[in-house]
Amino acid sequence: MTESLVAEPSSELRVRRRRPRVGHIRFLNCLPLFWGLARTGSLLDLDLRTDNPDGLNDALAAGDLDIGPISLIEFLRHADDLVALPDIAVGSDGDVMSCLILSQVPLEELDGERVALGSTSRTSVRLAQLLLSERVGVRPEYVVRDPDLPTMMADARAAVIIGDAALSAALHEAPRLGLQVHDLGRMWKEWTGLPFVFAVFAARREFLAQEPGLVRQVHADLLASRDLSLSEVTKVCEQASQWEEFDARTLERYYTTALDFSLGARQLAGIGEFARRVGGEAEGFPPDVTVRLLDT
Repeated sequence: MTESLVAEPSSELRVRRRRPRVGHIRFLNCLPLFWGLARTGSLLDLDLRTDNPDGLNDALAAGDLDIGPISLIEFLRHADDLVALPDIAVGSDGDVMSCLILSQVPLEELDGERVALGSTSRTSVRLAQLLLSERVGVRPEYVVRDPDLPTMMADARAAVIIGDAALSAALHEAPRLGLQVHDLGRMWKEWTGLPFVFAVFAARREFLAQEPGLVRQVHADLLASRDLSLSEVTKVCEQASQWEEFDARTLERYYTTALDFSLGARQLAGIGEFARRVGGEAEGFPPDVTVRLLDT
């Protein structure tokens, strides 16, 4: 269920404004959302805070950020305090390439076996647990490990790994170690027919109430940055490949065929389906949790 939220401008006189504190995930999957900010000059208007997904989740939930990406499951847990920015997210409509289960054995043989969970993504971990229990029909023993594949596989039969480490593992380590690669985005799409949203961009409701125009400007700047980056994606990938372990061709495939940076009706349906399947008191949000969208 969704509803639009309209914020009233604050009547309080503000003598000195501050730049909005905006989060940036330290993964390649967010590069197109921010690459264009420097080109457009919008970067100067932001107090950009860079961290891993868990760090940004906690900062936005605690009010240490005003706007930023937040893991879907943490957004749902804090839905009363946050407003999602429409038409921008990090997800996939099929293979995502960077949210994976790597396994020594077929997934059907993981019942009772140890599965290592990477410590940097709560949504991918919860999605993997859901898929393994409800789609595959197994109940592994889960342990949390640092997101380093050799460490994770040292005492486990499978590992859930995300981000740049997952891209690298699928391309290099999995073939060398003889591991099976299972893409969480593909598994979800085959199961439900819907896209999956791994992270949304959200603003804190109190900040929106104080600075509605500023929130809308940051939203517009992020959309413009994404659109510019994707229109010049070959250049983006050529530049990034000079500093990353992935070649430009791999990055371009990642950005143009795997990742989905939109948040529309189908993505919201995917969010609703995930909430319905996992929501409950133990999860921290109801199955029919309301997703509030910024009214643009």
